[in-house]
Amino acid sequence: MPINFPVSIKTLKISGGPKKSVYFPRLFSTQNQEMERPINRSISKQTQQIINEQVGNMPTTVEEMIGYYEIKNNQRNVLSLSLINYTYHYHAAHGMTYIKSLTFDLEQGKQSELKDLFKPGSNYVERISAIINRQIAERNIQTLNGFTAIRPNQDFYIADKSLVIYFQLYEITPYVFGFPMFPISVYEIQDLINEEGPLGRMAV
Repeated sequence: MPINFPVSIKTLKISGGPKKSVYFPRLFSTQNQEMERPINRSISKQTQQIINEQVGNMPTTVEEMIGYYEIKNNQRNVLSLSLINYTYHYHAAHGMTYIKSLTFDLEQGKQSELKDLFKPGSNYVERISAIINRQIAERNIQTLNGFTAIRPNQDFYIADKSLVIYFQLYEITPYVFGFPMFPISVYEIQDLINEEGPLGRMAV
């Protein structure tokens, strides 16, 4: 059953005491429970995975944890969001932040991976990597060991008519650079896009 966009979203909170609060989104009242439940499970699972990663990556006590989210796209039956978690451990040189994004095709009622946005067998890894290499040069971005190619399941989100590919802290750039984000217009890669998928819908 098709649903009208945007979907309704409410904010839930996980609290671990002072300076430890994680906010995350939940779909509600979509009138399609079969679609709503697995999406909410995916969001909850990813939220908890980031918490576990933050807690487990350092032997010292967590002094502060702040989690929040950003809705990047909520139209045309495409929901794309980012979960952000900043955590500071006792005596650490600085806090650590992770961003993990989830994109859902609400026409299909499922989560989309990067490969799902493109036609089967397309050379999306090579094309996107070439675009990112060009942006690195144009924007004079300092990399740690140079950049060769994205992973087939590289982090991404959809924001209107752009596909945004991004990397975690330290993944390709020094910490001080922050999160390297690379917006790519859907029209630049239109020949690769799966017309039945989320990006195809945004390109119309």
